[in-house]
Amino acid sequence: MKETEYYKMLFKEYPDVVDVRQLCQMLGGIGVKTAYRLLKSGKIKSLCIGKGYKIPKIFVLEYLASTSGKSYA
Repeated sequence: MKETEYYKMLFKEYPDVVDVRQLCQMLGGIGVKTAYRLLKSGKIKSLCIGKGYKIPKIFVLEYLASTSGKSYA
């Protein structure tokens, strides 16, 4: 399956760009502190806009693929 097909199937209920709270939900209910650690370490790519993080959904998929050993890109 191609990346675009996975992208359309996974996390359909979330917008294309999510905030930290939504990221926590997407990753199975992780804590906010854990989410910020992942973002600050660069394990999950993100954009810092003002004082908040915005995370394109594709970066969440890339992170999940990297932790599972699969490549969707």
